[in-house]
Amino acid sequence: MSVLEQLKSASVVVADTGDFNAIKEFQPTDATTNPSLILAASKMEQYAALIDEAVAYAKEHATGHHGHQQIVQAAMDRLFVVFGKEILKTIPGRVSTEVDARLSFDSQASIDRALGLIAQYEKEGISKERILIKLASTWEGIQAAKFLESQHGIHCNMTLLFNFEQAVACAESGVTLISPFVGRIMDWFVKNTDQKAYTRKDDPGVVSVTRIFNYYKKYDYKTQVMAASFRNTEEIKGLVGCDLLTISPALLKQLATETEAAPVVLSTSHAKELDLPKVTIDEKTFRWALNEDAMATEKLAEGIRNFAKDARTLEKLIEAKI
Repeated sequence: MSVLEQLKSASVVVADTGDFNAIKEFQPTDATTNPSLILAASKMEQYAALIDEAVAYAKEHATGHHGHQQIVQAAMDRLFVVFGKEILKTIPGRVSTEVDARLSFDSQASIDRALGLIAQYEKEGISKERILIKLASTWEGIQAAKFLESQHGIHCNMTLLFNFEQAVACAESGVTLISPFVGRIMDWFVKNTDQKAYTRKDDPGVVSVTRIFNYYKKYDYKTQVMAASFRNTEEIKGLVGCDLLTISPALLKQLATETEAAPVVLSTSHAKELDLPKVTIDEKTFRWALNEDAMATEKLAEGIRNFAKDARTLEKLIEAKI
C-alpha cells in the first residue's frame, strides 16, 4: 500500500488547497482553504469565472448606502463561499473557510463575519455541519470561536496555532478542531538555531503536535487535532494516527508514490498512559505563555500579517473586476 493509503486508515486525510481540480485524484475527506490558498487559486485562469461571480453577487447585494469598500468586502466573502461550494462538490466531508485575518484581534467582528459566511452557505443549501470557520488562535479569535460553538453550533477550526497554551485554551473553549502548524515551527528553528536538519522524531513541529495530541487524548477533550503546514513527508509520517492531517496536493502526490511502511505513532491508548499534568489557561496565563515563547509569538504575528497581505492582494484582484 502507498503511504497515502496507509495514512487514510489511521487519520482523516484533508487537502490543503483552493485548487479543487487538484484534489479529485487524492479523494480526501475534507479540504482546508486560507486567504493565501484562495489567492493562489484566484490567479489561475480556470478559476477566473469564480471571481466574476463573486463580484456580480457583491454588486447586487452591497449597493446603495454601502459604498465601494463594502462591495469589495462582500465580494471577498462571496469568493471564499463560491470556492467552498465548488470544493464541497468534490469531497464527502467539510471545507474550512477562513475569517479575514485583519479581524484577528476583534472577537465581535470575527463572530459577525463568521455568521455572515454561514448564512451565505446555508442560502446555497449547504448545512453548517459541512463548514469549519477558520479563525486565528489569538485570545480574541478563541473567544469568538467559543461563542460561535456554544451559542450557534458553528464548528470552528483554530489556525496559526504554534504552542501548547494556545491549544489548551482552544480545548477549554470547546472548539471543534485545531490546526497546529508543523513546518512553520521547524522553519523558525532552522532559521534561529544551529540545527538545520531534523528527523521525523526530533522535528520541533512534530514534537509540538505530539504533545498537544497526547494532552487532548489523556484528558478526553472533544477538540480534534488536525496537523497542518507540512514541509516534507517525513513530518507527516511522524504524526500518523493524528485525528486529521491537512496536506498540500504536492505532498499528497508524493505520499501516493511512496510505499514504505508507515506505522501509527499517535494513539489515545498510549496518551492515556502518560503522566501529563493538567493545566488551565486564562487570558493572563495565555498572554504570558505566548510572550515567553519567541517562536510562537513571531510565527503568530507573521502568519496574521501574511494572511492580511494576501487578503489585500486579493482585494486588488477583485477591485480590478469591479
